[in-house]
Amino acid sequence: MDLVARLAEDPAQAAILLDVDGALAPIVPRPEDARVPPETQTELRRLQGRYALVGCVSGRAGDDARRIVGVPELVYVGNHGLELEPESPVWGRRLLHFMADVDWPELEDKGLTASLHYRNAADQDAARAELEEIAARARKAGFVARFGRKVLEILPPIEANKGTAVRRLLAERGLDRALYAGDDTTDLDGFRALEPLQLGVRVAVASPEGPRELADAADVVVDSPADLLELLRRL
Repeated sequence: MDLVARLAEDPAQAAILLDVDGALAPIVPRPEDARVPPETQTELRRLQGRYALVGCVSGRAGDDARRIVGVPELVYVGNHGLELEPESPVWGRRLLHFMADVDWPELEDKGLTASLHYRNAADQDAARAELEEIAARARKAGFVARFGRKVLEILPPIEANKGTAVRRLLAERGLDRALYAGDDTTDLDGFRALEPLQLGVRVAVASPEGPRELADAADVVVDSPADLLELLRRL
C-alpha cells in the first residue's frame, strides 16, 4: 500500500487504468446484466477530477464498457486494445463470417472479437469440450482462441492486448506513473506494460476462478470489487 500512497502524492502526473468485469463490476451470471455499483461510480468521478487519466481497458466493446461503468467522462478502450489498431476492421469482417457457423447459447458479439460464455451451462465439462472444438476451428481459420473465466474468447491475430492499450494511453499523455487493476489472465498484459515506468502499481482482484499468476505478479492483492473500491478511495 506504500506504492498506492506514493502514486497519490502526484495525481496530476499519474494514470488510473482499470478492468471492468470482475474488477469494477462484480461478476454476474449473465454478462449483459453487469453494472458498476453507484458508490464505485461516485469514486470514479472523484478520481477523474484528480488524476491526469482515468480509463477502463476492457475485453468488452468500448461502448459496452462505457454503458456498464456508467461514467462517460472516463477514457474507454475495448476489445483488449484492438479498437486502437488500424487493421482490426478487416478481421472484424472475417470474424462475422466465421461466427455465422457457430451456434452457442451465450454468445457475446463485440464486433472485433467474440466471447462464448459457459458459466451457466448445466454440464460445464461438456460445454468446455464443445468450446475446445470451436477454438480449434477458430485457430485453423487464423484467429486467436483463448480461455478466461468461464469463457472462450476469439480474437484476430493482431499484436494488441490490454498492455498495448496501456502503453498507448500513457505515451499519448507523457505519463510515467500508473496503477492498473484487473482480475483475469488478460490483465497480465496490463501489468507488464507498467514494468518500465517510474512508478507502476499492479493490483490483482483475486477470486477462486482467477489465475494464480495474476496474484503472484501483483504489488497489491484485493479479494473483490468492493475491496478494490476501498483501495481506490485511498487515491
